[in-house]
Amino acid sequence: MASFTATSISLSTSFNKSLVPAGSRFSNPNSVSLSIKGTSFPSITLQPRAPPFQVTCAAKPETVEKVCNIVKKQLALPEDSSVTGESKFAALGADSLDTVEIVMGLEEEFGITVEEESAQSITTVQEAADMIDKLLETTEKKSA
Repeated sequence: MASFTATSISLSTSFNKSLVPAGSRFSNPNSVSLSIKGTSFPSITLQPRAPPFQVTCAAKPETVEKVCNIVKKQLALPEDSSVTGESKFAALGADSLDTVEIVMGLEEEFGITVEEESAQSITTVQEAADMIDKLLETTEKKSA
């Protein structure tokens, strides 16, 4: 681990144009140099940064559909109500007690146990479906 102590430090992306030969172009520097009180340090070469690797797992469509049906049932919504993966429980009229009842219905339907912390973080149908598929996958791996 490196540490640095100084009373002042200055890093600048500006440059002295008079030092650039005529006819030269300067755009997107590919290295940075640091000089503190006349002491120069080795240059750092900048490299393009790759986007972070992400893996997203969307729940199976049938899981989302089952969750939608359970939410409709628990909130006593009309059958023709539009409930999708993006539906937020609060926007559907659910309060905290309704959310607890939804989670209990999900546990019963899917034969899972949802930790209280996880239950409190679920705000949409999609989040619930994703959590269910993840729990079911974990359960299947343990029993295999």
